[in-house]
Amino acid sequence: VQLQASGGGLVQTGGSLRLSCVASGRTISRAAMGWFRQAPGKERELVAVIGRSSSAYYSDSVKGRFTISRDNEKRTVYLQMNSLKPEDTAVYFCEADYNAIYSNTPQDPDYYEYWGQGTLVTVSS
Repeated sequence: VQLQASGGGLVQTGGSLRLSCVASGRTISRAAMGWFRQAPGKERELVAVIGRSSSAYYSDSVKGRFTISRDNEKRTVYLQMNSLKPEDTAVYFCEADYNAIYSNTPQDPDYYEYWGQGTLVTVSS
């Protein structure tokens, strides 16, 4: 499975971006899909997860501002990011967990078997 994230860029505080992650080589319908991010000098952290049932989990830092969604037909996962803050600046990665139970939204990064190159989001103050 190859995951390709796109949609990053430079935006001002309060702005919006929509990230996309396209999977090739395998359908995503049987995978929980997660967005993670890594800021300079910091560890990778979970942003949002969407389970196979489309149930969603959000980290406290993005809850109410970000929305994760999926289109299995297009093998694509989205992350709509609104009200962006400078602290959202990071490289964003999408990851896939094909061992997830239908209703689960796995939050441990060790559960994810596949991840892509990432896309850079920069929020200016």
